[in-house]
Amino acid sequence: MSNSVKALPNTSYAVLGLLSFGEEFSGYEIRKEAAALKFFYWSPAQSQIYSELKRLEKSNFVTSRKVEQDGKPNKQLYKITDVGLDALRVWLTNEPIENTVMKHSMLFKLFFAHVTSQEVLIDQLNAFIVQSKEQLGQLAIVQEFSELDTNNPYQQHVLEWGEQHYKAELASAEKLLEHLKSQTEIQ
Repeated sequence: MSNSVKALPNTSYAVLGLLSFGEEFSGYEIRKEAAALKFFYWSPAQSQIYSELKRLEKSNFVTSRKVEQDGKPNKQLYKITDVGLDALRVWLTNEPIENTVMKHSMLFKLFFAHVTSQEVLIDQLNAFIVQSKEQLGQLAIVQEFSELDTNNPYQQHVLEWGEQHYKAELASAEKLLEHLKSQTEIQ
């Protein structure tokens, strides 16, 4: 990180990144757009987004303006500043790529599966397969209806990478499931 820019939490960079597309967003709208991040990183909670927006505004990385609405509470719209865009660029350029850390409950359980029955493991793999198919379905919806710039080739690459990842997860689980079922039939 450059000496002139203090490192921010990843949630700040997520917010700056979403605002870098040039639109003003409310905190709610940022949270809605950030939901797509769960397919490859994590999706910050609404409270995290509002905390980061306050931090970013205090540091002049974003500006806000109040919009009055008829019959609804007023809303605050946020926009990235040139300083915020520079901070995002410095982060993209200088921050090293973190090691990918898997938090994979199916693999975690599989690692200790020697203390349970194959039937339990088969049930859990079936549930995991259902979840993986749901994730693929949700990713397809994001690809189809994303409000982000669909002409952005980088976003398209990320969505395609995510799709390949979930398909590989599904294929691995299905392969293991077939193996376990064949072992159960032999016994």
